[in-house]
Amino acid sequence: MARYSPVSAKRRKPNPTERRRDLCDAAIALLAADGAKGLSHLKVDRKADVPDGTTSFYFRTRSALLRAVAERLAELDLQSLQTIADSADSQGANPSPSLLAQLVIQAGSEPQLSRTKARYELTMQAARDPAMAAILQQATDGFTKLHSEILVQLMPHGAELESAVIEDLSNVTLTFINGLLLRFAHGDRVVDSPEQLDGILSAIAAGILKSPQKGQLTDGDAAHPARRRDTG
Repeated sequence: MARYSPVSAKRRKPNPTERRRDLCDAAIALLAADGAKGLSHLKVDRKADVPDGTTSFYFRTRSALLRAVAERLAELDLQSLQTIADSADSQGANPSPSLLAQLVIQAGSEPQLSRTKARYELTMQAARDPAMAAILQQATDGFTKLHSEILVQLMPHGAELESAVIEDLSNVTLTFINGLLLRFAHGDRVVDSPEQLDGILSAIAAGILKSPQKGQLTDGDAAHPARRRDTG
């Protein structure tokens, strides 16, 4: 008769935190490959190579699974950001290429590309799920803050710009980046390097700074005078 070994028994018992993480990573891969409609508990079980019923044990409903995936994406994004930030710290105050450009270009290659595709799938789901929308918004807020800070660094005398102008710069360039990420998700690498992206963002910003309406370009009230009057 084989002797009972506490060590071997411990090895066989999965760590709940690690198991949840592995299941979410499998779900991210499925979302990227097949979209939200192709995601099910059973498919996650098969993708993660775990016994049938494992995913439904950890995530009772499909909504719970999708929300956990959104949290996992936010965790992975934070890890990527921290890795690049640590690298930037070793290069000095103004690394070249910029931290922002490095982060965006990485999103066009694996494993980040699968995360980019999965994030777009979740964004559509979030329109009908306030809890998921809140999770995704936290990650968006962090990226937006980083974007504004680095964009100012890229601009000559950026620290002297008015807050409304910085908001215009941020809104317009973020719109460009979102479109770029969508093209990445479709396999179109129209921008191929962080240095190239830095140049494009600088050119966009230079055009905005030359506009007589800078500081009002993305101000909804400024763009719609009637709306201003209504709120007055």
